[in-house]
Amino acid sequence: MKHKPQSCREIEADLIATATGDAEPVVRGRVEDHIGFCAACRGDFQRYREIDGVVGVLRREPAMEGAVRARERLESRLADLRSRLMMYRVFPSPLGNILIARSEHGVSLVEYLGERTGFKFSRLAQVAGVEAQEDGLEVEALYRELLEYLHGKRTRLEWPLDLRLARSDFQRAVMKATVAIPYGAVASYAGIATDVGNRSAVRAVAQALRWNPLPIVVPCHRIIGSSGLLTGYAGDKLSLKTRLLGLEGVPTLSAHRDPRVARDTMYVRDRNEVEYCLPTCGGLPSRTLADLTLFASRERAESAGLAPCTACRPDLHPLSA
Repeated sequence: MKHKPQSCREIEADLIATATGDAEPVVRGRVEDHIGFCAACRGDFQRYREIDGVVGVLRREPAMEGAVRARERLESRLADLRSRLMMYRVFPSPLGNILIARSEHGVSLVEYLGERTGFKFSRLAQVAGVEAQEDGLEVEALYRELLEYLHGKRTRLEWPLDLRLARSDFQRAVMKATVAIPYGAVASYAGIATDVGNRSAVRAVAQALRWNPLPIVVPCHRIIGSSGLLTGYAGDKLSLKTRLLGLEGVPTLSAHRDPRVARDTMYVRDRNEVEYCLPTCGGLPSRTLADLTLFASRERAESAGLAPCTACRPDLHPLSA
């Protein structure tokens, strides 16, 4: 866990005094030297100056009407600063280093960094209009919950989400449909395309999830090809997709040249039904996964609100473990 360095904590009062014009020349010089090499404090200094500028206007405005207008501008400016601020941390995990960032509205970014640890390598560093600041106990709490998920101690990450880093309204719609796929289940890109109202947009769905800014919490690892192939994940991290599915109990066939889910060992739900079936029920074996959801276990299917099929009776003839 990283904390603000002692030197940064010690100079913070001088930083504010300099930004507001109240510092002595010696103090100003010390602050200028510090922010010359400390990017975090340089960002804080700029924010203090912006806020002081608005407060200065408030002080100069005539009473009553002018003060009200200035106060409104101040509140608007402060709201803008808050909306642009993102707190982030880089944490170690079983999947490599992961960056988690959140705004005042919710989690904005979960990014795989692999062996890298520096902010400059992250997607967040490339986003315009964002004030990124390393720190925050709330981010630390998110990390603990993520570790619990990755160690099989929880099945849900009930985080508030800020989808501002989605590239379009279409991507946001795809992400919202993906969140609905339950733990221990897989659906297809074609199925998500149907969910967002454009069945022919399979490639667009795949591309939207390729650039998903919130992997794991928006579980794009649960979305596969209609043939059962795992296909891509987070750009080129297919092995992570396999690991996450394995964590949720979803069986995969790694012996194949192209990894795929072990469909014959999973329970099946047709999108038009409220029951789940054995994989051999009716005409299911000959159908693609375009309109099907696969579940790793009966418990997962039933926790999604499904009842056992009255024809194939998976409750009486369960699949072998």
